[in-house]
Amino acid sequence: MDQARLHKLLRDVKAGKVELEDAFARLKDLPFADLGYANLDLHRPLRGGFPEVVFGESKSVDQLKGIVSALRERPGVVIVTRITDEKATVCLDVAPEGRHYPQARMFVIHRKVKRLGRVAVVTAGTSDIPVAEEAAVTAEALGAPVTRIYDVGVAGIHRLLKRREEIAAAKAAVVIAGMEGALASAVGGLVGIPVVAVPTSVGYGASFGGVAALLGMLNSCSPNVSVVNIDNGFGGGFYASLIARK
Repeated sequence: MDQARLHKLLRDVKAGKVELEDAFARLKDLPFADLGYANLDLHRPLRGGFPEVVFGESKSVDQLKGIVSALRERPGVVIVTRITDEKATVCLDVAPEGRHYPQARMFVIHRKVKRLGRVAVVTAGTSDIPVAEEAAVTAEALGAPVTRIYDVGVAGIHRLLKRREEIAAAKAAVVIAGMEGALASAVGGLVGIPVVAVPTSVGYGASFGGVAALLGMLNSCSPNVSVVNIDNGFGGGFYASLIARK
């Protein structure tokens, strides 16, 4: 239930087109649906405009089956992140209209959504693409067209400069980098849009599993750069989508 659907329902009740009992049946699961092992936050689209997203990594196959079944019956896009191929197969059995994105490790039931502004997803290297795809698929599912610009790290800065105008044309950019994480500052200094930096765990020993990139991004001298957690492509894509809807 989002704001547009709630307004329409209330107007229909006022106009006598919908009976009170029918309206109550549609609203009875607000603010959440209790599945016993999970409370699905069905009120979130009303509060924030976007639905709850399911983190699939630590959930059992049976739990995911129940959650996807319940969400499938409600309006709105359904997004499950961090799933294995086995869990994706279960999701597809429950909702064959959904789509599995193996590289992003996501399952999505696409629904009609309000179109947002464009988001650019930029990576330093090819090794960062799985995290980038998580960001890109998230943004696309929420309604933002995505421009993918991959493997333009600072080790070959000319590659980035060639794509500057494409990045600058977006409402927001998600910049994904491991190693020392310098790409976020470089992009931030070249464009006048918000940059969401995503550090990745790509790198050698002293990268400390992405901590070096995280600290580098947090210490960026570009004031238009904000930072999410290590390998959190979903968070980067979601935050960029919030910017792109304004």
